[in-house]
Amino acid sequence: MNDWKQRITINPDQCGGRPCIRGMRIRILDILDLLAAGLSQEQILEELPDLEIEDIEASIKYARGKIDHPIIAV
Repeated sequence: MNDWKQRITINPDQCGGRPCIRGMRIRILDILDLLAAGLSQEQILEELPDLEIEDIEASIKYARGKIDHPIIAV
């Protein structure tokens, strides 16, 4: 399912061009930091009521795609 990619927006004039959720000023990094701090998805939704559960899942998938790439050894 690729519709999660439509939840990620990158605007050079917003948040320094960092990836955000649906054009809001909620950065992917903000969501990942909250997860890393131990908050559950439900707690994040309470902290950021404009988010939807699919936004959190999209953030995780986006981050995974950024770190999961092949390295070619020469």
